[in-house]
Amino acid sequence: MKGTHHTPGRRSRGPGRVLGLLLTLVAAIGLTSTTALAAPRHEDASSARPARLAAPRDAVAAMQPSWNLGNTLDAIPDETSWGNPPATKALFDTIKAQGFRSVRIPVTWSGHQSSTAPYAIDATWMNRVKQVVDWALADGLYVVINVHHDSWQWIAAMPTDHDNVLARFKATWTQIAAAFRDSSQALLFESNNEPQFDNTTDAQGNQYNNELNTAFHTVVRRSGGANATRLLMLPSLHTNAGQDFLDVLVSEMKSLNDPRLVATVHFYGWYPFSVNIAGGTQFDATAQKDMTDSFDRIRTTLTSQGIPVYLGEYGLLSYPDHNHPARVELGEALKYFEQFGYEARTAGVTTALWDAFNFLNRSTLQWRDPALISQIKSSWTTRSGTASSDRVFMAKSGAVTARTLTLSPNGQAFRGLWQGGTKLVQGRDYTVSGNRLTLTASALTRLAGDRAYGINATVEARFSHGLPWKIHVTTYDRPVLSNATGDANGVTVPTQFRGDLLATMEATYADGSNAGPTDWTPYQEFNEAFSPDYPGNALLLTSKFVNSLRDGAQATLTFHFWSGATVTYRVTKSGGSVTGIVG
Repeated sequence: MKGTHHTPGRRSRGPGRVLGLLLTLVAAIGLTSTTALAAPRHEDASSARPARLAAPRDAVAAMQPSWNLGNTLDAIPDETSWGNPPATKALFDTIKAQGFRSVRIPVTWSGHQSSTAPYAIDATWMNRVKQVVDWALADGLYVVINVHHDSWQWIAAMPTDHDNVLARFKATWTQIAAAFRDSSQALLFESNNEPQFDNTTDAQGNQYNNELNTAFHTVVRRSGGANATRLLMLPSLHTNAGQDFLDVLVSEMKSLNDPRLVATVHFYGWYPFSVNIAGGTQFDATAQKDMTDSFDRIRTTLTSQGIPVYLGEYGLLSYPDHNHPARVELGEALKYFEQFGYEARTAGVTTALWDAFNFLNRSTLQWRDPALISQIKSSWTTRSGTASSDRVFMAKSGAVTARTLTLSPNGQAFRGLWQGGTKLVQGRDYTVSGNRLTLTASALTRLAGDRAYGINATVEARFSHGLPWKIHVTTYDRPVLSNATGDANGVTVPTQFRGDLLATMEATYADGSNAGPTDWTPYQEFNEAFSPDYPGNALLLTSKFVNSLRDGAQATLTFHFWSGATVTYRVTKSGGSVTGIVG
């Protein structure tokens, strides 16, 4: 995970690393087996070499599924700086009880280390890291620790400060290796998170990454104790699963001639979908193919060749936080995670969910979104049927008519529709023709009740295996926006959503050019340029958006809603003021 600053639930971009981020996001990875749910064996920590070491593929398979303690020990400058409470033993008890078999504990060392030789790490910090690691090991979990945001804080300067960066990197791993020399073999070391290097080509970056991976390997192996045989993870450049990056990583691993190595990469999906930009509102054929192609590369290049793969981070790049709604609609996110689990299982990949705070509430130890975590858990073992949408919209101002969705059974058999414990009647309430599911007008009339705006009822499409697919019967009318004024801080547009949900915003000038901070597409980035405030009955145009507008030029905004409705709005910036008008 890279960035210059992180708020809970956000993954920020590193400075000047837009290309690197795009490459990382279009990546994917691999590893699982029939032993994937086996519990780890924690060998005698006092022994330099346990009586019997698990084969690397078996050990990594036994780590499935995995979870990241994100935005905690990797936070800058301190553990609680990015909004999470301190890690506790109870946290790992919960993770173990929830079915996870391993945890990745990202660690940023720079704020607790001298920036000049001998690059000493503060003893208090090292002891805290060891305490957290030991809590997880005590729960029978495999554990991964690494060098995390150091990757962009100082390691990225390697092209212009080669010798100092290399010396600091070696010194860092020398101290980490010494501190954990006698820890259980259930502890794994990861060289460097999302390796990136300033102002370099991919060829140059690969060379620097190989140099660091080799240095990491040499330092750890020479430190002795359990480190002589400890599993070591090597990342590709940017942890990207593009073919060229994987080929370079395989070559590097072969050159080290060490059977106890693990490849690691990350996956955050097709970038436009993952952040909701450029019209990427749906987990469509393009996003699906990106995922399939990524795992196919991993399978062909790594796992089928006997190289174990730990997918160190996965998810989407956007979740709701304290100030913003989710960028990716829930049903589309569910489809993403459903297919992700399947692709990872069939490619033989162990996967580590990135959780910066988005999934588990660290204060209550409860999942924030039961639907998302249920789908993620289910995908570890089976497929689930889905549909083209998780909503059926009916205009309140019009007559109720039949609505059709396309089912995606994903290898399962469709069993029918239920409302709670009541099974709907096929032929009367719904019909099925191939994979086309149609809810009848009479059923929708009954389900809609008094047709108040919003969700009136929820029915479930159930399949032979996996989770049911929820369909929310929703009443709406075309949203109504009002005129508004604002300034450099943004514009708050009074809005009657009338049961609808915002999907995206298109922004152009009269000459056809794109308006907004993202000038390569008319469809601006959700939450970065605009955001719905449903409780406040408003649409927000951000300061980033209004400050990017041409002075004196009118921009036409088209708001696209999930019902299919669109609303046109026009904004003009004049000096320090911004005006918005309807139509």
